[in-house]
Amino acid sequence: MQTGKIDVTSENIFPIIKKFLYSDHEIFLREMISNAVDATQKLRTLASVGEYKGELGDQTIRVSMDKKKKTITVSDRGVGMTAEEIDRFINQIAFSSAGEFLEKYKEQSNAIIGHFGLGFYSAFMVSEKVEIITRSYREGAQAVKWICSGTPEYTIEEAEKPEVGTDVVLHIDKDSKEFLDEDRIYGILKKYCRFLPVEIAFGKEKEWKDGKEVETGRDRIINETRPLWTRKPADLKDEDYLEFYRSLYPTLDEPMFHIHLNVDYPFKLTGILYFPRIKSNFDIQKNKIQLYCNQVYVTDSVEGIVPEFLTLLHGVIDSPDIPLNVSRSFLQSDSNVKKISSHITKKVADKLAEIFKNDRSSFEKKWDDLKLFIEFGMISEEKFYDRAKDFALLKNTEGKYFTLEEYQKLIKENQTDKHKNLVYLYATDKDKQYSYIEKANKKGYDVLLMEGQLDTHFLNHLEQKLDNSHFVRVDADVVEKLIQKEETHESNLTPEQQNELIPVFQSQLPQKEHFTVSFEAMAEDDQPVVITQSEWMRRMKDMSELGGGMRFYGDIPDQYNLVINANHHLILKINEDKDKKLREKIGKIEEKLEPIRKNKADLESGHKEKKDEEIPREEKDRLEELDKKIGELEKKKKEMLEGYAGKNKLVRQLIDLALLSNNMLTGEELNRFVKRSIELM
Repeated sequence: MQTGKIDVTSENIFPIIKKFLYSDHEIFLREMISNAVDATQKLRTLASVGEYKGELGDQTIRVSMDKKKKTITVSDRGVGMTAEEIDRFINQIAFSSAGEFLEKYKEQSNAIIGHFGLGFYSAFMVSEKVEIITRSYREGAQAVKWICSGTPEYTIEEAEKPEVGTDVVLHIDKDSKEFLDEDRIYGILKKYCRFLPVEIAFGKEKEWKDGKEVETGRDRIINETRPLWTRKPADLKDEDYLEFYRSLYPTLDEPMFHIHLNVDYPFKLTGILYFPRIKSNFDIQKNKIQLYCNQVYVTDSVEGIVPEFLTLLHGVIDSPDIPLNVSRSFLQSDSNVKKISSHITKKVADKLAEIFKNDRSSFEKKWDDLKLFIEFGMISEEKFYDRAKDFALLKNTEGKYFTLEEYQKLIKENQTDKHKNLVYLYATDKDKQYSYIEKANKKGYDVLLMEGQLDTHFLNHLEQKLDNSHFVRVDADVVEKLIQKEETHESNLTPEQQNELIPVFQSQLPQKEHFTVSFEAMAEDDQPVVITQSEWMRRMKDMSELGGGMRFYGDIPDQYNLVINANHHLILKINEDKDKKLREKIGKIEEKLEPIRKNKADLESGHKEKKDEEIPREEKDRLEELDKKIGELEKKKKEMLEGYAGKNKLVRQLIDLALLSNNMLTGEELNRFVKRSIELM
């Protein structure tokens, strides 16, 4: 019997392992199974080169549980270990046998999972004692038994074991009794080991018989040893890929198409990525790509390996060249990760370009589902933008699709403004903005439909990419000013008349503080009153809803422009009626204002060359007195105009019509509008 101390640098290695080495204690089972797979793969390799001449036999890895003894046992028929090998590979922590074996048999070896030599010690996260009963494949080897109770002390002694291989017996501690539940262990095995290359058995298959579930004599194999991504694409059909997708995501809709990854140089990478149908709520769709390392499940958080936009895809990536930390739980950044990320991005872009080129009609039908993904990629990845700009589509309000280049050619003639800028008009809601779209179409303009979740960010990005181009929502201004041309209409209202009409309309607006009243010389047959919203401010508010450091814009109340058509006959009618009823009274106020304004102007002209301290106090007092008189008379005039507006039903009717066309008239105000409409008829 041999006794000794495990060769470690710290007496406290086991508490460190229990607390810090692994992020999740359930990983212990993954590590035990991985070691068993490695041992089995090694024996197969040795047999293939003639260094092991015995029968391989049944190499199924078996996981068993004994609730009474509180043990979990993992048994393999792999290479086993001698006492010397236990001393090298178990007693000296972090001295992994995988590296040595790989170097010696790199041409013949199957995939070896282990890298660090620490995986075995994850057993002590859940165990108060661990036993290894093992017999080496070497001829005449003596079976040995190693026992350790979670301290640096261990014992090793000769044992009886008729077959080659290793049994690892975990005596589960009282704090980890959750792992003595059959369903819990089955769930862990399915999560981490469902695609390992060696069959793993846990218990027996069950079936319903005579109204109850009974065990059969067949092993319950929990894994598929040749998952789809390890096979050649030429040997697979579309139905195989769909079936695999259903097994991964049984509750999700079927994907649109897939990409089979298979790279040998300059790194190893296999996998299958699926394009799901994405329309909104893309955050919910993330964490659907599963990362494997030699068919061992690692994580579904792959942001470190693929660009963020690719996390919207579903599927599997498997690579032994992705650097993991010692617990195989977290990714470590290095140049390989960047190469792998770039390659996956290229493969995805190539696949989309291929579909677009070979079957544009099918691509257009899928566009509404692809749009969010492609826009996200173009915004966040420069290399993807460079590839995607040739197949990214813009859809107009008529449901027609165009590439960026095609659309530029379509609108160049009609939608180039007087400054030689190309103006892209867009709507975010076809129904709500119908009247604005109709006006733009009558002018010969085309209008894009940008109703997607990322469209505001996307058009901002396009403005940076496309030379001399900018995007304007179709309701951002009156149609004449959406694309500024040289030709303009003459106004039928003088500036003075417009100034008098501003309080007439301003006073009748709901939430007056949210509206600015202005006049535009439009065509006579255009609408009399139009509500617009600043393109810049509205866009900032839209972006604030998606974050991006602009959240403070979301707290600013919506601001609108009430634009009055200075040439519409109804506006001219209101002006005439206003003059008829108020001209005499307003004229008297203006008579009083004229000398006061002149007096003020004269005083101010004498102060132009003077500093503030050089102006006599009495002159300053006189200016304040004149300002006060002007203010009082202007207030009286404004009250007079507002009083007139309250009695003129046509003013409020025109405002309500503009509000109604913007879906801004509801409740009691809508009811009043209906009643007033009947009265006016």
